[in-house]
Amino acid sequence: MNLHEYQAKEIFSKFGITVKGGELVRSPEEAAAAAERMGGMVVVKAQVHSGGRGKAGGIKLAKTPKEARAAAAAILGLDIRGHEVKKVFVTPAADIDHEYYLGIVLDRAKGLPLIMVSREGGVDIETVAKERPDQLKKFHFHPSVGLRSYDARWLAGGIESDPAGRKSIAAILTKLAKCYVDCDASLTEINPLVRLKDGSFLALDAKMTLDDSGLFKHPDLAELRDMDEEDKDEDRARRDGLSFIRLEGNIGCIVNGAGLAMATMDLVKHFGGEPANFLDIGGSSNPDKVVTALDIITKDPSVKVILFNIFGGITRCDDVAKGLAKALEIKPVALPIVIRLTGTNEAEAREFLKKVSGVEAQGTMEDAVRRAVELTNAGGGAQR
Repeated sequence: MNLHEYQAKEIFSKFGITVKGGELVRSPEEAAAAAERMGGMVVVKAQVHSGGRGKAGGIKLAKTPKEARAAAAAILGLDIRGHEVKKVFVTPAADIDHEYYLGIVLDRAKGLPLIMVSREGGVDIETVAKERPDQLKKFHFHPSVGLRSYDARWLAGGIESDPAGRKSIAAILTKLAKCYVDCDASLTEINPLVRLKDGSFLALDAKMTLDDSGLFKHPDLAELRDMDEEDKDEDRARRDGLSFIRLEGNIGCIVNGAGLAMATMDLVKHFGGEPANFLDIGGSSNPDKVVTALDIITKDPSVKVILFNIFGGITRCDDVAKGLAKALEIKPVALPIVIRLTGTNEAEAREFLKKVSGVEAQGTMEDAVRRAVELTNAGGGAQR
């Protein structure tokens, strides 16, 4: 779950990180009033779940309340990478001496949080990593141990030579790591962390992504979800116990198990196809889940073929086949459906599916995926 900058700053502040606060407003008039209260130069920043706000015109400097009003009017309603700006954050401008980058992400290959720091802040960290990798310092830490103070000082020493500055950055890194672990985050980022002319440090911007799997432990954080920014189908799938992520292909994939979903998508691409989604119905043959899955997938006009890939274990294949038949009775689908069922009661499932119109059963995962790609290349079917 992505958070807005103003939400991330509130959380960072609770962990002792000094942030540049401000006011969240939803109209040019409110922006002008906020700037009036702050007195002096302010920055008006779009609050959307997208990077690159500055390049898209979503961040503007305003010297007066009148300019703040104009800046908010220009930003509100903007479309930034598919996200309409409905609110802006007005924050006092800072007297910046230098900008740094601090970020923590989950390194899935290592299974550990990865800290990245750079003396070059305020820019895309991907650009720094690609063009000036010597300016990026990395370090893994174990979440059960946290970031140790001497590791924090080592990291800070790589981007700041002044002893007092190193001490301040090390302290911020330690707090950022604790925030990452305690909140079950998958990303915490300060870009830029700024050193002001008076030598103090603060987080000028903040970014935070929470692991959905850990939200049950943090009801207070779960309440921060902004439904305006959520994909409506992804939200519906989550509420109905499905895992759904929209992609850009034309083969709708319904599987049971995240690992099988990844393998299915890899095989689709191997045979020259493009998956339209990642949809995991989990370990259940509940027909209601299949109905929801089909409803979500068939809403996407780019989907030409539906591919089921079911590995029957505790979930019996014949139960899945009956669930699919029931789902098609409730919501008929005109698209070709290719299904691979293997495992418990697969023979019974195949025999049952012979009576279900529009469903083509294949014996192996490879055959099913290959057939789905063939049907897609042949034009697939039209949706009702």
